[in-house]
Amino acid sequence: MTSFWHPFADMGAIEAHGVTTLVRGDGAYVFDDSGRRYLDATASLWYCNVGWGRSEIADAVAAQMKALPAYSAFGDLTNRPAEELCERVASLAPVPGSKVFLTSGGSDSIDTATKMARRYWQLRDEPERTVLIRREKAYHGMHTAGTSLAGIPANAAGHGQLIEDVTEVPWNDADALRSAIEGDGPERVAAFFCEPVIGAGGVFPPPPGYLEAAREVCRDTGVLFIADEVITGFGRAGDWFASSRFGLDPDITTCAKGITSGYLPMGGVIAAPWIAEPFWSGGAGLWRHGYTYSGHAAVSAAALANIDIMEREGLCERALKLETPLLEALQPLADHDLVEEVRGGLGLLAAVNLRQDLVAEDPGLPARVGLACREAGMLVRPLVAGAIAVSPPLVIGDAEIVEIAHSLRAGLDAVATG
Repeated sequence: MTSFWHPFADMGAIEAHGVTTLVRGDGAYVFDDSGRRYLDATASLWYCNVGWGRSEIADAVAAQMKALPAYSAFGDLTNRPAEELCERVASLAPVPGSKVFLTSGGSDSIDTATKMARRYWQLRDEPERTVLIRREKAYHGMHTAGTSLAGIPANAAGHGQLIEDVTEVPWNDADALRSAIEGDGPERVAAFFCEPVIGAGGVFPPPPGYLEAAREVCRDTGVLFIADEVITGFGRAGDWFASSRFGLDPDITTCAKGITSGYLPMGGVIAAPWIAEPFWSGGAGLWRHGYTYSGHAAVSAAALANIDIMEREGLCERALKLETPLLEALQPLADHDLVEEVRGGLGLLAAVNLRQDLVAEDPGLPARVGLACREAGMLVRPLVAGAIAVSPPLVIGDAEIVEIAHSLRAGLDAVATG
């Protein structure tokens, strides 16, 4: 029996079958309480970019905790690590001169971006701009706004309508985005939310030219382009931000996960100068939004140490270098009897998608493949509609990429043979 209510879990199944207890990590591997080693093929939940066991992050956090672990940053209060972190993130941001609003995680960041976008239009004397546009397959966290922006029907089911004025468009069609904006009326649309690579919805890299075309639609119609880089930010897509790689100059960028590599929880919202301007110009007054731990000093210290590691070891460049070897290692799995296709080729993000006819007949198939991979010594994440996600730490080596492919095949074979 456990008192721990796990996220995204069937607690009845956990009570019946037990848990796997992880106790430590080293590089691209984690270990359970029996000493068994697992290759971490998903960097936990897409976030451990610098790998496990980074003592310099722990040391930076410990030093800050001894001095001042945390204090509210509401109003005019601040601390040096938060100030330094925001300057650092702004220097890496897709748009020069951006401002950074710190949060406690990705879902916080999406809620903040939603409120920031609507408030921006109020300050611009266009309060009727309230409509938010999401893509099918999209995942934008699980707070109220993120749940309402879910393009994954299962994630929104059972909660009712949480926020109003949300429109969905196909994930891969910029012309459909333009039509939706024209249908709602450009004067009513506040923002378009876009993951540069769809993550939890199945790992779908953008079709060639899609991101640039969607960005241009938003420019033409005056709609804010919000890049959800909670997964793709901080190296995962082969640059500090995927928006930089594709030249998107987003109005607002959300981030989390890789900003600390998950060593402590943090997120952020990066506002381009023209978005920040009406808030900072002196006439807007108090924006009644923020979180208890916005600008947390010890977490900011963790983020700074994490970014130091990424810069020193060239991990953005490493992800770019390894994107093709990862896809090439996984591509032969497309011929497996259980597999429909393999997707990837943009940073260290990929998916092995199971056959949709088999998943329709047996919805438990992806979970069984995931467990079989665990038995083969590797942790992967089954996603909605049968995708098996692969997003290893950016420190992974060539031999470990081969190990991922071999372990996936072993898991698939074990399930196929019963």
